[in-house]
Amino acid sequence: MQAALMMVIGCVFLAVLSGLIRHLSDSGMHVMEIVFLRNVAGLVVLLPWFLKNGPSAMKTGRPGLYMVRAFFGFISMVSWFIAVTTIPLAEAVAINFTSPIFGTLLAIFILKEVVRLRRWMAILIGFAGAMVILRPGTIEMSFGTYMALFSAATMACSITCVKLLSSTESTPAMVAWAQIIIIPMSIIPALFVWVTPTFEQLLIVAAIGLSATMGHLFFTRAYSIADATFVMPFDFSRLVFAAIVGYIFFAQEPDVYVWIGAAIIFTSSVYIAMREAKINKKEVATKAV
Repeated sequence: MQAALMMVIGCVFLAVLSGLIRHLSDSGMHVMEIVFLRNVAGLVVLLPWFLKNGPSAMKTGRPGLYMVRAFFGFISMVSWFIAVTTIPLAEAVAINFTSPIFGTLLAIFILKEVVRLRRWMAILIGFAGAMVILRPGTIEMSFGTYMALFSAATMACSITCVKLLSSTESTPAMVAWAQIIIIPMSIIPALFVWVTPTFEQLLIVAAIGLSATMGHLFFTRAYSIADATFVMPFDFSRLVFAAIVGYIFFAQEPDVYVWIGAAIIFTSSVYIAMREAKINKKEVATKAV
């Protein structure tokens, strides 16, 4: 119950985060400036961790992989921010559920994982769910829709890098290095569109940094106290909360295809997670013997 509650609270924070990004964009701030300020705010939130652990906690022997992870994280963040500022929040979140499917495909080629028939079927079903939402040939796909898909794919690339780093690096260090590397990446394009933020906009930026950090902390805590196969289904509440935020604050009403497609995608993602957990348990048991 505690893990479920943590996951749902994390989903609330991430839904609010998407709404704040949309509001900041509607107030006139360019997406590239929002990306830069969001990373600065995230780094400020991590200051207590820096002060407690000191520079030694940032030592690493894998700077190249950190650079690759930060690059994909930056691209994913930019495309995600464009998506939530141009299409309904619920639709962006629904498309974002395809990230584990892209992650499984990457695991085949990068991590050399063996994917058998049932997981291939889950992948195909997940993409079928995406087609229900996108309906190519029936409705014209917008630029924001393409950005949401691109964000899901590049997020999967970033997560794959995290899996490779996690064997030697701590979670706070991975988060901190991502922020540190992304800031110089984002400041250059931000300078070309820079407009001095108002006091109200700075408050929203602070809220964005807090919401992002709290959301990921609750997510991490949920996964640390319960199996992923139990926790992951509660991630679907992120779509519900995003729909509520979109409806109340932006008069957005997701159509029935978004809900149906999201349910199909999410079901396939949960199945993939369950199969990965089952395989990992077998590998651990085999090594123990």
